[in-house]
Amino acid sequence: MSSTYRSGCPINLSLEVFGDRWSLIVLRDMMFGGRRHFRELLTRSEEGISSNILADRLKSLQDAGMITKADDPTHRQKAVYSLTEKAIALVPIFAHLGAWGRRYMPVSEELSIRAQLLEEGGPAMWDQFMAELREAHLGAPAKRDGPTVAERLQAAYEAVCARRAARR
Repeated sequence: MSSTYRSGCPINLSLEVFGDRWSLIVLRDMMFGGRRHFRELLTRSEEGISSNILADRLKSLQDAGMITKADDPTHRQKAVYSLTEKAIALVPIFAHLGAWGRRYMPVSEELSIRAQLLEEGGPAMWDQFMAELREAHLGAPAKRDGPTVAERLQAAYEAVCARRAARR
């Protein structure tokens, strides 16, 4: 066991990597929001992360092997962040966190629809979503037939937003 960790407990070790609020939000936005650039992560998060906190969390997640950073081939001054397999493997955890939040917390309909679909879709949907993330972030080949999980989650979110707007 490395002396940089408080203990060898798997829960403690996991929390040392992604146990603060912002690290999970950054990973969530990369997974479910398709955000790969600093500016997108900074300006498009509902929670309003500050730039210094975001920079710190990106560095921590990179150091922990959860994300990688590469030069953006389309813009010399930008970087592209990608999820690693370690981060992609968190999809079932996010699905369970979303299900727990829907059950016990005062969630909004539009921000909980993705969690509802992931809960209802279960492990088969999670596996398909992880394969899509591997394609997008790791360059792995993907098998496609029909809309992707990401497209289905986005369409459900947009449908709820449209219903809410129509009621106003």
